[in-house]
Parts: sequence; C-alpha cells; structure tokens
Amino acid sequence: MKIRNARFYKSVSALDQLPEEPLSEIVFVGRSNVGKSTLLNSLTGRKGLAKTSSTPGKTQLINYFVINDNCFFVDLPGYGYARVDKGRRHEWGKLLGNYIRTGDRISLVILLIDSRHPGMESDHAMMEFLEYCARPYGIVLTKFDKLRQKEKAKVRLVMKACSFKSKFIVNYSAFSGQGKEELLEQLAKYTG
Repeated sequence: MKIRNARFYKSVSALDQLPEEPLSEIVFVGRSNVGKSTLLNSLTGRKGLAKTSSTPGKTQLINYFVINDNCFFVDLPGYGYARVDKGRRHEWGKLLGNYIRTGDRISLVILLIDSRHPGMESDHAMMEFLEYCARPYGIVLTKFDKLRQKEKAKVRLVMKACSFKSKFIVNYSAFSGQGKEELLEQLAKYTG
C-alpha cells in the first residue's frame, strides 16, 4: 500500500456520530502511551496528522483519518493507565468496546503493543475480546528500536505464543522506520 494522501476527517464521542461514508476502516488500538498517534504519523508521512503527547490518555475521542480517499484509519482512545478519573476511563472502555463489537465497516484491527512490555494483561484481554468479536487483527510491536538484540528475539517468541490468531506481527520503530513497508504491505490486503 502506498499512502498518497491522508487527512483528518472527524472526531466522535458517541457511536451515533460515526461517519456515514461507506469506506472500510482499519482501526488502531492499544494501551495509553503505546504510540498510536506516532505510528499513524509515521505511516502516513504526515508529522502532525495525529496529535501526539507524552501524557498518557491524550486521545479521548474516536479520530477518523481519510487515507487515499478510499479507507479510514481510526485512532481509538488508549486503554489501561491514563491520568483521568475512573468514570471517564469507564466511558472510554464502553465506547471502545461497543465500537469494536458493532462496527460493520471494520476490516482490520491493529493492536499496538509496547515491545518493552509484551506480557501486559490488558493487551491479552484485548486479543481475547477481538477473537470473541471475530475481528481480524494484526499486532504491531512499537518502540522496537529500544530493545537489545537478545530482548527482540524473546519478545517475538512471547507474542507468537500468545497471539496465534493474529494475521501478522510487525516489529515497528517510528524513529528508524523499521517495519513501515512491511506493515503497509499487510494493510493493503484490507483496504477497499
């Protein structure tokens, strides 16, 4: 897949605000501060397309980006740690879960996992939820450049052992660009 153009489309806070355009959706989900916005900017080659922050929990809405005028990339609020009150976190979880369960245009979910912390319970729970909802998903191991060589092999083994239903696993570094072409090749299979 070659991304020729990418633009912000809209942000929504409720399922009744979702776009009506009949474009397929590739959804990006992961823990707070895993690097979803950074990955989207890296993939599209547009530095400020998705807003990034070092503060976990900055993405608080479902954000839609039109890619090549034929599909949406969808950035969901992060789950897990975030400096927001419990009630707000619960609302995000409900919105995220309902969207994944009922979204009829979702062609693929990209689960981002911090390669430095591959065994997080919340990530395993998300894999189980995606499998329960019969959603095809792929895994992107972010921040892969921060690992030593020995750690890289171990992380791959851990992920292969617990994610045998994922369509692919890509090691990704937004800093070096490692994994970008491989991920774009995978995404091409799911865009309309």
